[in-house]
Amino acid sequence: MKILKAAAEMRAASRRTRTGGKRLGFVPTMGALHQGHLSLVQAAKAQSDVVAVSIFVNPTQFGPQEDFAKYPRTFERDCALLEKEGVEFVFAPSVDEMYPNGAVTYVIVERLSEKLCGRSRPGHFRGVTTVVSKLFHIVEPDWAFFGQKDAAQVAIIRRMVRDLDMPVEIVVCPIVRQPDGLAMSSRNTYLDPQQRKSALVLYRSLMRVEEVFRSGERNSAKLISAGKEVIAQEASARLDYLEVVDPDNLDFMPVISADALVAMAAFVGTTRLIDNVVLKA
Repeated sequence: MKILKAAAEMRAASRRTRTGGKRLGFVPTMGALHQGHLSLVQAAKAQSDVVAVSIFVNPTQFGPQEDFAKYPRTFERDCALLEKEGVEFVFAPSVDEMYPNGAVTYVIVERLSEKLCGRSRPGHFRGVTTVVSKLFHIVEPDWAFFGQKDAAQVAIIRRMVRDLDMPVEIVVCPIVRQPDGLAMSSRNTYLDPQQRKSALVLYRSLMRVEEVFRSGERNSAKLISAGKEVIAQEASARLDYLEVVDPDNLDFMPVISADALVAMAAFVGTTRLIDNVVLKA
């Protein structure tokens, strides 16, 4: 496994791979890897000849009061896990490598970027789309693998790829959960034992929404109300949003007549967690 720090090195390695007739799969991460990330790597290995993984904690997607400084950084451990999975390349650039002094160019997917997490984290998705577009230009993958847990991010990146004619296929992999249902997240490490228990309310809320949907309810306001009732029972959880939206454009769906994304974010203590479920019409 080769660890590459410079964009030019990563680009050269990618081009050698494709010149040799091999297809390249790519998994962008911010490190602090868990089984959710590794499931993406495994999907990439199954579909690709060569796999590259990036490890870069992207400062432009964090707001001024958010957790950039304390975001977990476990680079040596991450590399050991990736080597065990048979990854060929790890791209681990510095902030200066990704954002040269004086950089003022951003990629913005308008409208979609102001919805869900974009509404409560202004500028977040601008940072995501900028860094992902840069990574796509550097790595030049055939496929890029993302997790369903970040459903809004997936919708926005898909739109960016379509609108800008980027020659990469986006592959979305299922949410990986702990045995008790908690969606795996690098931010779970912030939770103390009691908060970890409280965090299960996100999953319970989504399961309640799905249960009401399966009983025949199609009115989104009533489904959202059912989910909020569950959240309200957990005193240490504070809801950011719970919405029913179109999975592709993130528009609110008043009545479910096609597949719908139920997306939520909530604070448990000071830790902000996200989760979602797709309701199949």
